[in-house]
Amino acid sequence: MTQDALPIDDRKTYSYTKTITEDDIQSFASATGDNQPLHLDDAVAAKSRFKKRIAHGMLTGSIISTVLGTVVAPEHVVIYMSQTLQFLAPVYIGETVTANLTVIGVNAPRKQVTFSATVVNQDGVEVAKGQTVAMIEAFSD
Repeated sequence: MTQDALPIDDRKTYSYTKTITEDDIQSFASATGDNQPLHLDDAVAAKSRFKKRIAHGMLTGSIISTVLGTVVAPEHVVIYMSQTLQFLAPVYIGETVTANLTVIGVNAPRKQVTFSATVVNQDGVEVAKGQTVAMIEAFSD
């Protein structure tokens, strides 16, 4: 990779799709310590505005990181630098979500790419949106 070339297609949307499972919820709670009953307790969640358990917002948002790390430039070092994120709708266990990243800016000398980021569910409902900045570098020899 030359100084000014980045291994991205700035006309492409990069995507990753995942079905959110009970195991995902449990593992995320265990890894982060976020044991909020809305995510883990059916009885408590039934009394909420959502009427049933929902995925952690950051679990949904973390799928954006998956796109960066495994889809955008898998043969390169991709450093997740920043993220803005709005949560727009709940994600329920069993739903399938797709994170989409679209290039909206490139700073080649700094090796930085800015993406618009959206996460939609299987019905096309936007559940999260924001902007992501990543640095993309070649692996050193």
